[in-house]
This record gives sequence, structure tokens and C-alpha cells, in this order.
Amino acid sequence: MRLGVIRKRADFVAANHAVRVARPGFVLLVRPGVQAVDQVRFGVTVTRKIGNAVCRNRMKRRFRALLRDILPTQGIGGADHVLIGREGGVERDFALLRAELEAALARVAAGKGDPPRKPRPGGKR
Repeated sequence: MRLGVIRKRADFVAANHAVRVARPGFVLLVRPGVQAVDQVRFGVTVTRKIGNAVCRNRMKRRFRALLRDILPTQGIGGADHVLIGREGGVERDFALLRAELEAALARVAAGKGDPPRKPRPGGKR
């Protein structure tokens, strides 16, 4: 499969309403049926809550390397994949992150996402 990169904010926002699988180091969002079947796109986002710029960029580099390695063989064809970094993701072992991502992709492929999040009271969404 060919890999592409998600660059537009609208694509990230649209992926937020897709299948969600949470893991200790990240949250995986997969929005199927967006691309051609032989193409897979991915994006990475890490909020400022995680740490300073050095920490966030390190986490994004690790996630990009992980996605470039795994998605061509195990990604969902024709889908957008978004990884959202979580608090402990930067310190996690790379092999453990890899195993968690493979398990999350297998869950999405089986059609088993986590239940939708409940809206925060009084919060923006």
C-alpha cells in the first residue's frame, strides 16, 4: 500500500468521529473509506498538555517511525489513521508501542472500536 500524510485540519477533525481505540500510550482513530483501497494516510498529533516542544516532537517522531513501519502491511486499506499521543507515550518502550499499535489495528479490522466518548458537561466539542 502507498502511504500518504494527513496535513489538513479538516481531515483530523473528521477522523475524530471515526473508530477509536485507546491504548496506554496513544489513541488510534481510523476513518475508513476515504482514500483508494491501495492508499493509506496517517497523521500524528500531540497536545501541549503532554510536555514541552522537545518532548512532543520526540513523541511525534517515534509515532511516525512506527506508523511508516506497520501501516503498509497491517493498515486498513483506503482509511485515514490518526495517532493522538497520551501522557505516558514518550517513555514507553518502542517494542511495547509497536505491539499496542498492532493490537489496536487488529481491533479496528475486526470492527471492534471503543464506545464513543461522552460529551464533557459545558465543554466545547
